[in-house]
Amino acid sequence: MIFLTIFGVKHIFMTKIRFNYADIRSISLPGKKNVKKQIEDIFLKERKVLERLDYIFCSDTYLLEINQAFLHHDYYTDIITFDLSEGKGIVGEIYISVDRVRENAVNEGEIYQNELLRVIFHGALHLCGYADKRKSEIVTMRQKEDYYLQLLKEKN
Repeated sequence: MIFLTIFGVKHIFMTKIRFNYADIRSISLPGKKNVKKQIEDIFLKERKVLERLDYIFCSDTYLLEINQAFLHHDYYTDIITFDLSEGKGIVGEIYISVDRVRENAVNEGEIYQNELLRVIFHGALHLCGYADKRKSEIVTMRQKEDYYLQLLKEKN
């Protein structure tokens, strides 16, 4: 929630999408405002109502602890998405390991910021109902990621 006082009147703005940091200081992601707008557009285009979405950027160690505690998996991952929705609107938390994103970018020959955007959109797509367990689901997820990455590039 953001409070802004204009001419003595306090206005409250609800921020639907927030970028938070667990055990790291910040991330390098130019145009965060445009990225947040693109995330909102993903939900609109996928015909989902977004109530609130928190991205938490963290280290490999931090995300491994979450993976072990909540999913009982003992391995590193780049992203874990939690759907906390109770009503009609989507409420979620998306944890992203910037260490894993950096390593994946190197392994894929991709620019770090592009890989980070892909993972950010990937989490939003999970909350929109897309899975990525089977090969056909992975193909669909990648097509959606590419589509929304292209839309963001066209806007910038």
